[in-house]
Amino acid sequence: MDSSTVQNLIQRGMPEAQVDVHGPDGVHFEALVVSPAFAGKLPLARHRMVYATLGDLMGGEIHALSLRTLTPEEAQRQ
Repeated sequence: MDSSTVQNLIQRGMPEAQVDVHGPDGVHFEALVVSPAFAGKLPLARHRMVYATLGDLMGGEIHALSLRTLTPEEAQRQ
């Protein structure tokens, strides 16, 4: 598994999102996902949305995924 594959899977499942994934060891990844779909949602719900794009890979080929999930407005403020 590599970062670009994880990024493509998230992007395919959330086409309106901007996605940036890093994970040099191939099993631990960090992702920044910016999506208008996160508006009004708590962090846990946002993370579940991203995890859903990865399906069975979570806990298997993807051992760990550290997520930062923001709306476009939140991303602009940072």
